[in-house]
Amino acid sequence: MSRMSCQIFLELLAREAAAVEFEGPLLEARSRGESPETIAALDQSRLVALRVRALLEHRRRREAELTGLFETANDLAALRDVDSVLQAIVHRARQLLGTDVAYMTLNDDDRGDTYMRVTDGSISAKFQALRLPMGAGLGGLVAQTAMPYASAGYPGDERFQHTGEIDTAVGEEGLVAILGVPLLLGSRVIGVLFAANRSARPFTRDETALLASFAAHAAVALDNARLLAETRAALEELNTANELVKAHSEAVERAADAHDRITDVVLRGGGVTDIAAAVTDVLGGGLLVLDSEGGQLAAVGPVGGADAASLAHAVATSRTTGRAAARGKLWAAAVVAGSEYLGALVLVRESELVEADQRMLERAALVTALLLLFRRTVAEAESRVRGELLDDLLSARSHDPTALRERARRLGVDLDQPHAVVVARPSGGDPQRTAFSALHFASTHGALSLVRTGEAVLIVPGTPPETAARRIAQELGAALGHPVTAGAAGPASGPEQFAEAYREAARCLETLVALGRVGDGASAADLGFVGLLLGESRDVEGFLTGTIGPVIEYDRRRGTALVGTLDAYFGHSGSLARAAEALHVHVNTVSQRLDRIANLLGPEWQQPERALEIQLALRLHRLS
Repeated sequence: MSRMSCQIFLELLAREAAAVEFEGPLLEARSRGESPETIAALDQSRLVALRVRALLEHRRRREAELTGLFETANDLAALRDVDSVLQAIVHRARQLLGTDVAYMTLNDDDRGDTYMRVTDGSISAKFQALRLPMGAGLGGLVAQTAMPYASAGYPGDERFQHTGEIDTAVGEEGLVAILGVPLLLGSRVIGVLFAANRSARPFTRDETALLASFAAHAAVALDNARLLAETRAALEELNTANELVKAHSEAVERAADAHDRITDVVLRGGGVTDIAAAVTDVLGGGLLVLDSEGGQLAAVGPVGGADAASLAHAVATSRTTGRAAARGKLWAAAVVAGSEYLGALVLVRESELVEADQRMLERAALVTALLLLFRRTVAEAESRVRGELLDDLLSARSHDPTALRERARRLGVDLDQPHAVVVARPSGGDPQRTAFSALHFASTHGALSLVRTGEAVLIVPGTPPETAARRIAQELGAALGHPVTAGAAGPASGPEQFAEAYREAARCLETLVALGRVGDGASAADLGFVGLLLGESRDVEGFLTGTIGPVIEYDRRRGTALVGTLDAYFGHSGSLARAAEALHVHVNTVSQRLDRIANLLGPEWQQPERALEIQLALRLHRLS
């Protein structure tokens, strides 16, 4: 029946059935009077199928969003009519966000207000002719502050300055929920792009980022139109300066050619190194691609002359102004998506950059931002799948080891190989940075990771638990800038062992914190008799062997009484005389036996911590 249920739900997935249709097989089984076990298995298959359907729907939506962005990039690369490009951007934004209306306003510097430029889905003539004073309404506030704003119920939202004209136009259009993001040309706001609904609706962070990406394309389209207008004006007005016009025209053509090449790199699935190579082919020099933390993602050409101080100043200036910024022979362009800083392009070149070349560097930064956002989305999806697998392993929710092994195999993980299970707790930092640092460690060590209640949980293949714990504590602590304490257990082999190992690793972590060993990493085996108490399996024989095993073995082979001497010595508070009296031997004999014990256990056997372990081992030995 399980195979048949899988086939039923696979057929529903194949024909993209609605979610409600997945209830049908379950209702039919109940009407047939199937056994509770059969109905439970069918219900489990239904839940898995619904999760797969949701994941497929999410990926289709992300594919549609990226396709829309790439089509817009193609429009810009083809230098289509600016009105057509803006209309296409607004239409795609409305489609992908699923809103009733989308529209764009542009700032009028002469009148000091904003006016409606393009609408899609609007039915009100008054709304289409609306002008907004700077600071008034949601759009006026976005235009004034250069920040995105959203309202799930605008008519009653008192955060915004309402005016009679704006509220009348919005009411005539019937709008309730509104999201607005700024159109930025460098650091200057040139307009606002909106998505609006005629019913209450919250807007997510992803929807805001998507609309901001379309706004960036719209700004580029308007900038292209301005550049082309300036070029035409220069050709008309500077007939006597033919050489200057020719140089300017060549610069514009070079920028357009470079933009086409960079866009083609992205469409062919290239990376940041390919973008850097395309930029240096056109502009010359060398190019550094930095991430948001200042780390190097790629380097093409001669970049050895970039000193740290000049580089940091140029990047900071570009982030502030939103334009390419120079510092000595360095030119930096910040890589930004909406209000999120993703990194920077730094060009190392001896000669000055003309304005068109600066714009080309800025466009390269924009395309790099799109590429990094796309790759981050793919990585987050993969991380989510890997995290769900690890969560199922640790929670022991799935009772099908074969299914868990198959899911792990598709991710390149062999659950039957020995894995160390590590639970790491940072002393500071936010969970998002913890998750990112754990994911980075996992990706470089072939591990799986997730974050639970602020703690990172990792399973690391082929590494002893104590080694994995110390390494994770050190590397995550360095990445987060805070001490990280890590408890480990294992090795675990097979899906059934990971939940138990996770619980033991968590207990080990709590013990390290209780012992004041914050910032350290250890396994239960590292903690001596404390580890014996922690371990769920409680390996008494292993503890005895590791603590007094040489003495027990010596007595067995030689027929001596060293174990009894140790017992008497500790039982009489370390008094040689009273131990000798209890054993009915001379004091010298006890002393000689203790010397032999020191040779077997090491010279530090009487240190307080070691002595405590030996006494515990002696008591366990007597009991066994």
